[in-house]
Amino acid sequence: MLHFSKLKQAIIWLLVVVGLVFALPNALPENIRGGQDVVGTLPSFVPSKTVNLGLDLQGGTHLLYEVDVESVKQAKLEAAADDARQFLRSEKPIIPATGFRIDGDAVSFRLARPTQMDMALERIKPINTVDQALLLTGGTKAPFVMTSDPESGRITLSLTTEALDKEIRDAVARSIEVIRQRIDELGTREPTIQRKGDDRIIVEVPGKSDPERIKELVGKTAKMSFHMLDTSVSITEAMAGRIPPGAKLVEGSNPSEPNILIRRRPLVDGEDLVDSRPSFSQNGQPAVSFRFNGKGARRFGDATAKNVGRRFAIVLDDTVISAPVINSPILGGSGIIEGGFTTESANDLSILLRAGALPAKLTVLDQGTVGPEMGADSIRAGAFALIIGFVAVVIFMVLVYGIMGLIADAALIANVLMIVGALSALQATLTLPGIAGIILTIGMAVDANVLIFGRVREEYRNGKTPINAVETGFTKARSTILDANITTLIAAVLLLQFGSGPVKGFGVTLAIGIFTSVFTAFVFSRMLTSYWLFKAKPKALPI
Repeated sequence: MLHFSKLKQAIIWLLVVVGLVFALPNALPENIRGGQDVVGTLPSFVPSKTVNLGLDLQGGTHLLYEVDVESVKQAKLEAAADDARQFLRSEKPIIPATGFRIDGDAVSFRLARPTQMDMALERIKPINTVDQALLLTGGTKAPFVMTSDPESGRITLSLTTEALDKEIRDAVARSIEVIRQRIDELGTREPTIQRKGDDRIIVEVPGKSDPERIKELVGKTAKMSFHMLDTSVSITEAMAGRIPPGAKLVEGSNPSEPNILIRRRPLVDGEDLVDSRPSFSQNGQPAVSFRFNGKGARRFGDATAKNVGRRFAIVLDDTVISAPVINSPILGGSGIIEGGFTTESANDLSILLRAGALPAKLTVLDQGTVGPEMGADSIRAGAFALIIGFVAVVIFMVLVYGIMGLIADAALIANVLMIVGALSALQATLTLPGIAGIILTIGMAVDANVLIFGRVREEYRNGKTPINAVETGFTKARSTILDANITTLIAAVLLLQFGSGPVKGFGVTLAIGIFTSVFTAFVFSRMLTSYWLFKAKPKALPI
């Protein structure tokens, strides 16, 4: 137990030194005189990552959003209505239908010829395809309950509760991913984005940030689509309520054209966008360039080739931001959007388009800002508690165990350095509960040494030589230390799996601390003890 080969010694020292090197950038000041980044001046082979501080330590923005359930339901029903129109006209004979309306949880329409009812029901069957994800609910497997009235020719598709719940869950999950991509594009480190309840999302962005810009960037639906203008009626007639079937009236961003009538079904939508970047137009004004995937490029090229000389609208969140004339087919799948942008708004729009559209509207329920002063107070309080606890443990170990207590203190210092180094290497976020986790692991590391030294003292008093007593003490304490730390590790894993926010931060430092404390208390301190025993060859143990 006390004999270490040179290879083992080298590996142990290497692990400790690596922990020190990764922890080093956290001890350096951010800037030197002249504003130069200190970490950036380190040699390239030296790690430059530092521990990320959570919202409670460095301040930042806290937002609570609620997914608009009504808009999720409305989108599902509108999609069903559009699909029904297409399926009824998809083949000969065309089945004419009118009176499409959405009422509550259902969409209904009336056949012009009720005698075509059976044919119509067969045509629209794909709308009600069994959803495999709903098979697990034990309820209705299809998303709609389909009813018909042969006499009036009316067909009704009622959205089931199971299907609506699934749409809401999917909308929240997709919203979280879109929000994460949007905030990551801003260069923000370690944002916290998580579900709360069935339809709410918590967004925490640590660091110095503009809460209003984040709120605007996160909350914007950013659903972009390309539509042909509908010129079958005038804008005056459309505003009077005479909107043709398959068309809709939307707002225009240009004051000279406040309302525009467009075809409801898009030529291409934002799902086919693969890239978007801030750019400049030919006259030097800020603009946004975009690029479609292969499918989108073909559809956009075909649509513009068939409609040369006509206008099409670029619609963002039901507002037309541009309505140019198609002078020639737009091939290649790329283009530029001009709309009176500023440099910042062009950059924000490109971020929104790259991240994708939110599946539903988000409503801000709560907004708060944690100032950096409060975070600094938390850091000072946590650091003070850490230092006091560390010093108290160091003094106690020296007073009770003498030279072996000093060895335990050296292992304790290595433990803290390895924890900080691991947090830096993993780019984990340190929160105030995380600091509490570090303090707890200090106590756990010392507790392991106390168990070992207790066994050593017992063996020494039973008449064994110092070397035999130390060797036997480490051997007999091993199983107890491992059992205690494994049970704590199970708790830490559960915190990581099911916890969130500060609770998860506590679990991260606790899990890392368990591994480092076992290593330093049982391996590193044992090696240091062997150095002392074989060099000093004491005739008695000072414990």
